[in-house]
Amino acid sequence: MELLWIGTAYLAGLMASRCYFPPLVGYLLAGYILNAAGVQPDETLAHLADIGIELLLFTVGLKLKLRSLLRREVLSVGGLHLLIVTAISVIIFFAFGGYVSGGLVLGVSLAFSSTVLAIKVLEDNGELSTMYGRDVLSILILQDIVAIGLLAFTSGKQPTIWALGLLLLPLLRPLAYRLLSASHDHELKLLLGVALALAGGMLAEKVGISRDLGALLMGVMLAGHANIDDLAHKLWGLKETFLVAFFLQIGLTDLPDHNQIVQALVLLSLLPLQGGLFFALFILIGLRARTAFVSSLALTTYSEFALITSNAVVAANLLPPVWESIIGLAVALSLAVAAPLNHFSHRLFSFLEGFLIRFERQVDRPDRLPSSIGVTEWLVVGMGRTGVSAYLEFCQQDMRVLGLDADPTVLEQLLADGRRVVYGDAEDTGLWEKLPLARIKGIILTMPEFEVRASAISQLKACHFDGQIGTICFSGDEERELCHLGATFVIHPLIEAGKQLAERMLTPVCQEAQPPLLLECPINTD
Repeated sequence: MELLWIGTAYLAGLMASRCYFPPLVGYLLAGYILNAAGVQPDETLAHLADIGIELLLFTVGLKLKLRSLLRREVLSVGGLHLLIVTAISVIIFFAFGGYVSGGLVLGVSLAFSSTVLAIKVLEDNGELSTMYGRDVLSILILQDIVAIGLLAFTSGKQPTIWALGLLLLPLLRPLAYRLLSASHDHELKLLLGVALALAGGMLAEKVGISRDLGALLMGVMLAGHANIDDLAHKLWGLKETFLVAFFLQIGLTDLPDHNQIVQALVLLSLLPLQGGLFFALFILIGLRARTAFVSSLALTTYSEFALITSNAVVAANLLPPVWESIIGLAVALSLAVAAPLNHFSHRLFSFLEGFLIRFERQVDRPDRLPSSIGVTEWLVVGMGRTGVSAYLEFCQQDMRVLGLDADPTVLEQLLADGRRVVYGDAEDTGLWEKLPLARIKGIILTMPEFEVRASAISQLKACHFDGQIGTICFSGDEERELCHLGATFVIHPLIEAGKQLAERMLTPVCQEAQPPLLLECPINTD
């Protein structure tokens, strides 16, 4: 049976990718194909899906900053959206059948966005740490917190008094840090991450809390360790594999009939209204149209959590059983439609930009673009380890350099260290149009995502930038494409590291007569 699941998911995912859809669309389709063939889900598949979601939320917790939940964008947009959609849903359900309690529960559920899809899309696009990525993630977590109370209402169960003990998880941080530091082998780090994620889920379940939230809290507890990025990277492939079971499970749950398909399509047609409401709320609090659009698109789905609550309200006789199939199909269709739209979110905004920017408010925005760069002559975009190294090399040469990054926590740390950095998203067309590029001699792009680097180069050339553009690559195909787009030079960090190691080894250095050589910037501008 496992071979049938995996083989069907692979073939459907391959066909989806060939049609320029994300593979998860194929996994959803595979579930319906298997269902039509008479294959039924069992406890094994459900268990694998649960593990996938726990690992996903654990890795999210590894990158989460708790203070981000208290941001104005999160509380105002997330809270108001829940209230408005819930009120509308209750009115609709009451008008068509009088199911007030069931309509209330399901209305709140339909106000939730898919945590799995939103995080996966943001992570695949390298946008999870951007300002809007953090806002989306924080709103999803706010929704998950509300979901705990909703489940308690539908199931009749309540978290035990021991649930407060989860607040003491930070006290275990020193022990968790020691274990992670002691795990030198790659497989030990991977096993530790899986064990902690499952332990968080088990503890939460014992005290009447969602296992997913327990895994998230365990990840938050471990966040801040120096090697946390390495652990998250090791867990990435594993959680991706387990999440296939989750998407298969949606399609395997049930096949709807004609009437249920029509009702599911009606629910799907209402999704643009939900996205429009998110956009309006983001604009209302003062965000730019681009930030509001990309954030809203990531949240414009129905949540997999609605599958759980629809089952609960039907079991409690608050809604007819037919709603299980309707909600299941509506969730699946929303994921299938939202996945490709989110993949091309920046291109869609470029197409709609002229219309959407009319709604921007003239206020001091938290995502404002830099209005002045002073006498800056060199830009370093992407202030990770590579970007910071390039920035410091410019500083040592007394060059007028400025760093740009879209991660607010990175900016805070660099500003505290006395670096000249400002907010800037390389995929934002407004950034390059607003910057005085005529005074810039050269720009270094160090973002790890190939699509972001390629997009930035294309936009710079569209703005007729004639200075130098240096960037990195990780394969021959990337190098050829980046050069074709207009990069002045492209380097492979690992190849350059090997060259420098050999050069240093072959260069005689008298340690007594000369000080140790500093690491040079590997970028060759000749």
